[in-house]
Amino acid sequence: MHNQPKFIPLRSSEFFADRRSARDPIGGTVARGQLHEDTYLYTGKRGTAYGNELPFTPANMHVFLTRGQERYNIYCSPCHDRVGNGNGMIAQRGFRYPPSLHQDRLRNAPLGHFFDVMSNGFGAMPDYASQVNVEDRWAIAAYIRALQLSQNAIAADVDSANQNKVNTTLPKIFIPSNSKSDLEVPRSQPNERGVKP
Repeated sequence: MHNQPKFIPLRSSEFFADRRSARDPIGGTVARGQLHEDTYLYTGKRGTAYGNELPFTPANMHVFLTRGQERYNIYCSPCHDRVGNGNGMIAQRGFRYPPSLHQDRLRNAPLGHFFDVMSNGFGAMPDYASQVNVEDRWAIAAYIRALQLSQNAIAADVDSANQNKVNTTLPKIFIPSNSKSDLEVPRSQPNERGVKP
């Protein structure tokens, strides 16, 4: 059994005229798991324009957004940080700063744009198609949209039924009139080795 005929991937073969063991797919066939009938699901585009809606309806939007947040925190926050300001630890350690997800250009970008950037990369950002599956990339795109809304929402965005609830739950900021203009913030002191805790 040790000396049986077999093809070792990407090695030469005497069996075929072109001497390659790697064979081209037979015409008209599709490899298992590679049939992408819904092009919008896999590209984020309708024709040549990005779409601005999810390609499917999640069974539970809360679970879907939570999954998007988890994937975002794992794959995106090292560069974009958890709030999306582009001040992640990777950038703070010397790599190029990514753009803030809250700038007007990206707040107005359709969901398909974020999906495409995750799938194919853009500028200094590599693609994440091999690390993050299609459904999770859409979940991240939806979470980015929720993150943008959370950082740029105004009181007028809240419907009248919940307006009173917002007004009572938001903390009131009170600074006395006799307070200093520069608030004194307690700072940690270095220890004997000069390291701040």
